Amino acid sequence: MEAELQRSVLHHSFDEQPIADLSLKNLDLEKAKQSFQKIGRDLDEEKMRSLGITVPVAKRFSPSIGGLILFGKQTERQQYIHDARVSCARFLGNDKVEILDRFDVEGTILDAVDAVPKFVARNTRLAAEIRGMQREDISEYPPVGIREALINALVHSDYSLTGSRIQVAIFDNRLEIQNPGMLPFGFTLEDLKQGVSRVRNRVIARVFSELRLMEAWGSGYKRIIEACRSGGYPEPEWKELGASLRVTFFPHPKTFLERTQKATSNTEELIPRQISILNQFSEVDNLSFRQIMENLHLSISERSLRYDLAHLKNLGFLIPKGKGRATIWHRR
Repeated sequence: MEAELQRSVLHHSFDEQPIADLSLKNLDLEKAKQSFQKIGRDLDEEKMRSLGITVPVAKRFSPSIGGLILFGKQTERQQYIHDARVSCARFLGNDKVEILDRFDVEGTILDAVDAVPKFVARNTRLAAEIRGMQREDISEYPPVGIREALINALVHSDYSLTGSRIQVAIFDNRLEIQNPGMLPFGFTLEDLKQGVSRVRNRVIARVFSELRLMEAWGSGYKRIIEACRSGGYPEPEWKELGASLRVTFFPHPKTFLERTQKATSNTEELIPRQISILNQFSEVDNLSFRQIMENLHLSISERSLRYDLAHLKNLGFLIPKGKGRATIWHRR
């Protein structure tokens, strides 16, 4: 905190600082040039200096911390800025006890802009709405809002903090994007909502703006809110949690309603014994095959119970984890 306060007084950002031990050869220059070519622009050494990707050190130029975060080769990024990356997880239920799917973005934070939405898409639901003669799919969470919140996290994270990285967590009832770094000194959540801009990482912000990944600084909040309102999504919530900032998105009402209706409809397909199995999960999240068998207090074969559990799995009530006798059954 003292270091960040000193940088703010001197009008320096952490990502503008040089890494004197490195040179241009430690940057993936070909990948950097390709990023700019996609928008019809060239990237030469003069442009890298103007953006702050490289900075003068003695009589030569070295990558800045921001330059390494954006375009550094993997070995150097692992050594100098190991936590400047994104980790994603899909959890079972509404807490972090059991992980169903996980993904760590191996590339730079620029790679995360495309990779993270793909992870979200494969771990969330779609609802269908018929408008006229057309079917329209509704995503569980607003794609534009998620992308904007992700970009805000990538641009405004405090990369000077070690042991903490950007996290995207998906639960049954919400999606969270959390980045290390409290709000800048003198900056409040109300300032954020009013569109006041306070850039923590100037190099990263310049490059994201140059690549057209973000518009005017400070406009991210308004675009997120507009994406949620226009799409019929609940408004997200922002919270400061210690040295982190978290934005929480909630499912579209139609996806939640469709899931509820499906569960109600599926219940009608169950026989009394299968309903008894489900009732065992009313107070616990998971049970082993043997526990389920003992709790039934019925004289049935293991084969019949396996059939019941497979049926409950196919209807979306239970999820198995493990194999064979070690399988643990979880409530969805």
